[in-house]
Amino acid sequence: MSSGERHVPGPDAPPNEKLLFLRENMVHLTNQLSMPIIEVALVISKYIRIVLDSLQKTAIEEGEELPEMLLNPLPGNSELTENNSGIASFPLEKLIDRVDQDRMDILDTLVRTILNESQLEFVSALREFRDWELEIRNQLSNVSSPGGLFSPLSLDDDF
Repeated sequence: MSSGERHVPGPDAPPNEKLLFLRENMVHLTNQLSMPIIEVALVISKYIRIVLDSLQKTAIEEGEELPEMLLNPLPGNSELTENNSGIASFPLEKLIDRVDQDRMDILDTLVRTILNESQLEFVSALREFRDWELEIRNQLSNVSSPGGLFSPLSLDDDF
């Protein structure tokens, strides 16, 4: 094993180490593959749905309620959201047919592998995915044409 090689943190690793590993690998992969906003958005929304459904099922079984901060997307810049009404007019079915399923499968596999092998707590994972969702929404607010959905996701160095 080379000194630069990293492995998925184990189940006993601190949650912050698991989250950092997840984020670093997701950022690296999305940058390396120049993944379009639409493709990252589809994968992230899938995992938000999966994790949230699992948390809601467990909460119901335990007679508890999930906090609103987990149930809903993070609040964004409302001014940006108002300007985003044009996306609704895009031919989404045609656009979905043009996504690169292989690239999405690679990101999906990365996320699933890290979640499963590290046994990352779903509440922590959901918060991470909500951060990604907010970043995606912010970038989508600048999209003015269907082609803009295929612009690479641009993440700041401090993301």
